[in-house]
Amino acid sequence: MNVVIRKTKDESGKQAAIDGAKIIREAIKARGHANIIVATGASQFEMLQHLIAEKDIDWSKVTAFHLDEYVGMPITHPASFRLYLWQRFVSKLPLPLKAFHYVDAEKDPQGTCKRLGELIKQHPIDVAFIGIGENGHIAFNDPPADFKTEDPYLVVNLDEACRKQQMGEGWFPTMNDVPKQAISMSPRQIMKSKAIICTVPDERKSTAVKNTMDRDVTPDVPATILKQHANCTLYLDEPAASKLDRSKVKSA
Repeated sequence: MNVVIRKTKDESGKQAAIDGAKIIREAIKARGHANIIVATGASQFEMLQHLIAEKDIDWSKVTAFHLDEYVGMPITHPASFRLYLWQRFVSKLPLPLKAFHYVDAEKDPQGTCKRLGELIKQHPIDVAFIGIGENGHIAFNDPPADFKTEDPYLVVNLDEACRKQQMGEGWFPTMNDVPKQAISMSPRQIMKSKAIICTVPDERKSTAVKNTMDRDVTPDVPATILKQHANCTLYLDEPAASKLDRSKVKSA
């Protein structure tokens, strides 16, 4: 796993966007189109802001998927990831995307998993923009994550640490308001991406970052699976990297 450490989360988010945009341009140049995955949450604010500002990307040739959505949540809810991505990404692009395949878990989660699973199999992903949760999750694959399923999307139960993070970031007023289930892209589907851009800012993620780098690959720290990917880069600010043994990390 490559590691990029910058002083601030704005700087690390900008570098992630620059590197991801290069991959998108190269895919469009080579094949005439690109397929991407975009993530949500507070960790992606800066990266998305810089990504939409990148020049010379023909977004009309880009098909996008996203990682997850809460079961039973309407798109009008302030915590909806579909709403987040519309407000912070899709609606701000200079050109409409070729397609954006939203995760709609409001009424038929299993049907949505099946439909999206068939779609993503037809769109090999050039680059996945993801993050890591405070509990080490990727997407909503909380520990112990299912590293074996080949299903691209699945309905998962959210653990208490994950739900506390969602409340702590201000998406919900109380724990009782945080849903207990979500649709999530599976770890093996994320790993099928040709490149992974993983942006993880803030000191509150520092333990998860340390565990990801120090632990052997284990479902108990889902993000450790990223170390098995041939082209995955972790973008950190100094607070997120504060618990790393820098002598063991090759950083750019």
